[in-house]
Amino acid sequence: MPLLDQIQKDMIAAMKAHEELRLDALRMIKTALKKHEVDSMKPLDESTELQVLNTLVKQRHESADMFRKGNRPELAEKEEAELKIVESYMPSAPTDAEMDSAIAAALAETGVTSLKQMGVAMKAAQAKLAGKRVDGKALSDRVRAKLT
Repeated sequence: MPLLDQIQKDMIAAMKAHEELRLDALRMIKTALKKHEVDSMKPLDESTELQVLNTLVKQRHESADMFRKGNRPELAEKEEAELKIVESYMPSAPTDAEMDSAIAAALAETGVTSLKQMGVAMKAAQAKLAGKRVDGKALSDRVRAKLT
């Protein structure tokens, strides 16, 4: 089932259950997906949906950090609750062992041994982890640690 259809069904269920926070988060997700669909003038595919959801996750993380720094814990908690809802529609994140094995396989395949070639190793590692929700910064840090 396409993600937009699933979100629409979940919105109806949230309306019936009077779950305001969940409904607001679902509306935000649907709006972001529809906006991207209209802007690109083509239907969404799975990778594009994942990109949009990743953007929303990053926005929620940044907002929560800013609210905590600004001494607004109630708003930070709201952002973190929305973050959990957005993440529920994303594929699972790879485990540490999966990330390490993908990095090791990518390094073996590409023959990369120096930091100058880190981009090649990153691209190969991301290809190995396709279909998973990968944090680029965490992956980059792990690849850098292996190469130094």
